[in-house]
Amino acid sequence: MVAKNPPMGWNSWDCFGAAVNEAQVKENADYMAEHLKKYGWEYVVVDIEWFQPTASTHEYEPFSELVMDEFGRLLPAVNRFPSAVDGKGFKPLADYVHDLGLKFGIHIMRGLPRMAAHKHLPILGSNRRCDEVANPNSICTWNPDMYGLYCDRDGAQEYYDSIFKMYAQWGVDFVKVDDIAREYPHCEKEIEVISKACRESGRDIVLSLSPGPAPLDRAEHLKNYANMWRITDDFWDKWELLLAMFERAEKWSVHSGPGHWPDADMLPIGSLRQDYDKEDYTKFTHDEQITMMSLWCMMRSPLIIGAHLPKNDDFTLKLITNEEVLAIEKESHCAHQLYRNESEIAWIAPRKDGKGVYVALFNISDSDKEISFDPVSCDIENYKNVRELWAQKDMPLTGIINEKVPAHGAVIYKFYNE
Repeated sequence: MVAKNPPMGWNSWDCFGAAVNEAQVKENADYMAEHLKKYGWEYVVVDIEWFQPTASTHEYEPFSELVMDEFGRLLPAVNRFPSAVDGKGFKPLADYVHDLGLKFGIHIMRGLPRMAAHKHLPILGSNRRCDEVANPNSICTWNPDMYGLYCDRDGAQEYYDSIFKMYAQWGVDFVKVDDIAREYPHCEKEIEVISKACRESGRDIVLSLSPGPAPLDRAEHLKNYANMWRITDDFWDKWELLLAMFERAEKWSVHSGPGHWPDADMLPIGSLRQDYDKEDYTKFTHDEQITMMSLWCMMRSPLIIGAHLPKNDDFTLKLITNEEVLAIEKESHCAHQLYRNESEIAWIAPRKDGKGVYVALFNISDSDKEISFDPVSCDIENYKNVRELWAQKDMPLTGIINEKVPAHGAVIYKFYNE
């Protein structure tokens, strides 16, 4: 099964924007292999505009020249990805990542390059041309590189088949498709066509849809055609965005399961926005980062790190290598919110093996406060042991638990018998 558990990895967007290059990808892959792989982190994903030679920041350059082959399929810009020379594409970089014991991913925009349509390029495996399937009225509002496709026309499926078979030949393990997850209903058929191309590519590829918020009433469609999908717009290091995620998580958590994962977006931790300020560290406090990791793990969101990994400090490294917290993603199921009031939120997630229960308590107020939790309230008082996972400390189970939780902070308890 593809994505039996929520995917865990790194994506280049938060730290390098549209300008990431091969050396930077390798540097982060090397770090992941050395420091993170043993904890389950495995995907190395090159985000947007890898086919644009002059990209230099998080900003896009509208109507710039893109690199593509004779069939309108985008190729890596060799000035940024030199191993792609002579039409090799991303295969050499994917091989490098695979040799580290990791997996390789890329970002794409839905549709085909408008340049391919304007040049009337043929579609591989079809007697149609790119301009015959391109929909000039279906253009991303924030990046005009592409035209969406008329997916009911001959040639549309063949175009997507051609690019996904190329990605499979490159050794791609993860494809993030952008400008699509929130574009219901007019992109519903395009999602189905992309999904078919992905599944018939000849390689197991995780299919991720962005950006959000994806519509909740299309959850079953998303579960049938994608492995993960964004439930939010781009998530950055602002408390108000993190606070708002609790409501989204509550609504979407019921749809988490093997092969299909609601995605709360990347973790904006560590060193970010390298193109603007190489010393720009996340604006989240340590406690807010603990809250974020706690919520993402309890709801079983995919975990995709946005940091420039080699600049991780000790706190960041410990945050993403806490095995007991990360285990929640694989060991739990049926997570849901227990209660919420003006200052507190509680979540519960039973273990799948029936041998324990996770409970997370969140202080969403602006001041430190004591939070009380009574195991009797949710029928888990018969467990013999309790452990707080962030502090990694065992605690006596003698009735009501009282814990002082910092402002915007969290604790996670594991109740168990073994």
